[in-house]
Amino acid sequence: MAVIARIVPDVTGVDKVFDYLVPETLVDNVCVGDRVRIPLHNRNVAGWVLQLGDTTTQFSDVVQSRLLQVIKVLGKGPSQEVVDLARWAAPMWVGRLRAFFVTASPATLVAALPGSRYTQESMRKAFEIDIQMVDAISATGVSVLRRGPACSPRSLVLTAASKGPVLVVIPTLNRARLMAASLREHGLSVAVMPQDWAVAAGGVDVVIGARSAIWSSVPLLKSIIVIDEHDDALQEERSPSWHARDVAIQRADQLGIACVLVSPVPSLRALHGVSGDVASLDPNTEASHWPQIRLVDRRLDEHWSSSMLSSALIEQLRDHSRRIVCVLNVKGRARLLACGACRELVRCDVCEAAMTMSSSKQLECQRCANVRPAVCVKCGSGKLAVIKAGISRLREELAAAAGRRLDEVVEVSGGDVASKDQEIDQTKMLFVGTEAVLHRVRDVDTVVFLDIDQEISAPRYRAAEITLSLVVHAARLVARSKREQKSASGKNITSSGLVMIQSMLADHALLRGLVAHDLSGFIEEEMSRRKLMLLPPFGALAQVSGNGVDQVADILRRNVLLQVSATHKDAVLVKSSDWKTLANSISDALTNASTRGKKALRTKTQIDPPRA
Repeated sequence: MAVIARIVPDVTGVDKVFDYLVPETLVDNVCVGDRVRIPLHNRNVAGWVLQLGDTTTQFSDVVQSRLLQVIKVLGKGPSQEVVDLARWAAPMWVGRLRAFFVTASPATLVAALPGSRYTQESMRKAFEIDIQMVDAISATGVSVLRRGPACSPRSLVLTAASKGPVLVVIPTLNRARLMAASLREHGLSVAVMPQDWAVAAGGVDVVIGARSAIWSSVPLLKSIIVIDEHDDALQEERSPSWHARDVAIQRADQLGIACVLVSPVPSLRALHGVSGDVASLDPNTEASHWPQIRLVDRRLDEHWSSSMLSSALIEQLRDHSRRIVCVLNVKGRARLLACGACRELVRCDVCEAAMTMSSSKQLECQRCANVRPAVCVKCGSGKLAVIKAGISRLREELAAAAGRRLDEVVEVSGGDVASKDQEIDQTKMLFVGTEAVLHRVRDVDTVVFLDIDQEISAPRYRAAEITLSLVVHAARLVARSKREQKSASGKNITSSGLVMIQSMLADHALLRGLVAHDLSGFIEEEMSRRKLMLLPPFGALAQVSGNGVDQVADILRRNVLLQVSATHKDAVLVKSSDWKTLANSISDALTNASTRGKKALRTKTQIDPPRA
């Protein structure tokens, strides 16, 4: 009896598996998931063992005499459980198996796994047990826990670890490292992914990391915790666009263990999975985990039409003891201009797109890169009125309103490469920028969303959820702010962190819910809208883009179970009633298009695109 290994080659562009004979000298050393070296097309390449079989069970359709042999075993790879998870995920996200094996494997070769490092209960420090976490783990299945932005999830992880090994997924690697240090202080053995891959596979109390940690090989796993499951950072940006939350739910289901989703603002996908049942703290305790949120109704401000600086904001700006961040997702100096004399909108004389004002006071076209002097082409007037200001113009207005020099106001833009590489001066007290400023400034007292309406009203079906995510990040940024200042009577008072939201939609259910710390009304409205339009979580959505998308779209339109949008910027949106139908239909369409097409197909498929 000969042993046959089904191998996934580690070769870019190869989307097939191949059968190989395992030499007798390697039979006892080869396991599912191991990295091996194989001959392929007259060269030796690496690969992973997907399955093992033998010649007596007709495992392979290839005649044994034609099978090539595995050359050698290179090292350890994902466990059998993770391999099964990858086989489920590949068709689900219309991706290649290789992509999932790369994510689930160590960066360097691991010849052997170290021994387990589980700690005894007596060696751990005492901690306050979270009763709701105990109930969630005991019940198995999926549970949703709501905890405010200022509430540390450490007690949740400690409680879960007391019941057995736990896998924790958190949006950023920096937060994972901070959490790991805190857990080690309590006597737990912790592996931080991906650098501690071998330690995690050997066995520890807690395995923690960013989104790719969900593919860690963890023996004797008892529970999975996804912290801030609402965060878009948990979704892979490249194709296949898997989401760590969805993978965690499937993995827990395969193992029959608990999957606990933790968030200050649980996503509609998570709430739909548990039929809206959420475990939360009592209202007073939950409110204490949020900073002060102040809603400024711009409709009541007499200057709303000419400036984004409300009276409430100017009051904050003139308090030079507070560190303030102003957020506006509009880069540049002026994004929309009109002639002050003839009221004509300033448009490009080449492609007729709206022109913007550059820092050099010239007009620029973002579509065709045309540049011309700042004059109206219709009447020749040089007086231009700003209809929609960018952060560069707002920087000047903020400096004037705060009584500061222009160089004391820092502009931060995530799209500028130079800005990303340049270190932010953390000694300054006033910042303005796009949402990137929330990720680059520390120790903030006040965050001001100058125009939250453009986020809520953005042409995306998840616009409201994305807005909530921004507010949560701002709330976490100011949560630790405590400053002493004098009141009008001369007494010392303590001022806490503040999130100020300026809006013309003050009656919006989302904004009312944020102020009242009760989003139930917004969730009910949003769920009804999604259900009516068959949008996730009540339907399935995908975006197909790239060269050759027209061929794919033509094939997809013939499927009566799908709805396909018009081609726009080499991309189409595809909607279906369920994920399996959607994924299978797109996979078949890509196969047919590549077979019929004369040119190579270069498309990218995003299942559940976060910003569609």
